Order: sequence, then C-alpha cells, then structure tokens
Amino acid sequence: MASGVKPRVKVPRSAAAGEAITIKTLISHKMESGQRKDSDGNVIPRSIINRFTADFNGQNVVDITIEPAVSTNPYFQFEAVVPEAGEFVFTWYDDDGSVYETKKSITIA
Repeated sequence: MASGVKPRVKVPRSAAAGEAITIKTLISHKMESGQRKDSDGNVIPRSIINRFTADFNGQNVVDITIEPAVSTNPYFQFEAVVPEAGEFVFTWYDDDGSVYETKKSITIA
C-alpha cells in the first residue's frame, strides 16, 4: 500500500430528483510513472492509481482507466443525474493491488 494516500470527495448533501449534480474527487498519490531514476541511477518502480470508478446505488456512473501520464494527486470532476436518494461509492485502484474507497450519501430535497 502506498503511503500518504488520501481520497477526498465533494458531493452535495441533497438534490432534486432527476437533477444533474457536480461531483469533485481528488486522491493524494505520488503517481510514479516508472520512467524516472533515483539518485543511484536505479529505476523507480511504477506506482500509479490505474483505475477510478464511481457507482450510485450499485449502478456504475463513471469508470476511468488512468495511464502513467496523469499528474500527481489525480482530480476528476463530473456530473451525475440523481434519480433518487442513495449512496455514491468511489473506488480508486492502485498498481500495488491496494483499493481505496469512500462513500457519500445524498438525499432528495
């Protein structure tokens, strides 16, 4: 597991049924591409978040494959339509097999 990895998500607490809401996500991660060398000339192993998914009440909303060219601390912003109250589940997958997950609930106003 990579050290210092911290997912953050911003989702409105409530929305009208059928409303499109903006969701913002950020995960603190070094995102080492595997192409740099350390001070001794050894290649630093690749270590990136390689996939991000967002699901709402069990239905996939976003599924992104991430490549090494993505910057440190990847940020994603997207819109999702909220048909009902429920829970978003955000999942980031790391090269080392680690999975980082956070959940956010939303109500219908």
